[in-house]
Amino acid sequence: MEKISRLNSLIEALRSSRLRVSKVFIQKRTKNKKVTEVINLARARRVPYFFVPKERLDRLARDHQGSVAFVSPKEFSSLEDVLTAAEIPLLVLLDGIEDPQNLGAIIRTAEGAGVGGVILPERRMAGITETVSSVSAGALEHVKVTRVKNLARTMDDLKDRGVWLVGAEGGQKEYWYEFDYSQPVGLVLGSEGKGLRPLVRKKCDKILSIPLFGRITSLNVSAAAAIFLYEIVRQRRSRKIE
Repeated sequence: MEKISRLNSLIEALRSSRLRVSKVFIQKRTKNKKVTEVINLARARRVPYFFVPKERLDRLARDHQGSVAFVSPKEFSSLEDVLTAAEIPLLVLLDGIEDPQNLGAIIRTAEGAGVGGVILPERRMAGITETVSSVSAGALEHVKVTRVKNLARTMDDLKDRGVWLVGAEGGQKEYWYEFDYSQPVGLVLGSEGKGLRPLVRKKCDKILSIPLFGRITSLNVSAAAAIFLYEIVRQRRSRKIE
């Protein structure tokens, strides 16, 4: 059983997938409006909730905001589910993202950009933890996540299904906006330190860059994800693609 101690994440869990939430502990005599919203949602969805002293919540989670919930792990979606989430698929493939803060931030941006699914390899990858849920600010509850044994083989499968794979990597001559994103696209992002692994890089149809003009030689991977994803949103909205 996992815990959720951040209010935004808990509210979204209660709204979108109440069956994940087994019980909620509420701090006694709190006047936080979001805690009141948690209580109302739990009551409406018939999720058991209990009022407890702050000291008990402190023992469960030091960073709580007046409530701690016990939840079942997030269910992973199949590749078919993420491919059929939209008429023109938009996917994010992550290769070796080890920092849960980055994973949570990418998921938050992906949800805002309307991504159909996030694909993660089983190995060399941050897990779907409480930190990821917290940083995603509840977005994790609305994003389909798929775990695959072999990312390179999954990329071959996606290409066979007509998905163009665009890798993000520094030092390339072509920039992130120099691609037609109106077609089915999978954005491929590499690890914080090493970037795309050679085999994963080889599987990409295009490798595009974001130019940097300061002294820092690379962007945080979650920042790069945001820049790419909202270029895709911009192009698709300008062409009225749903």
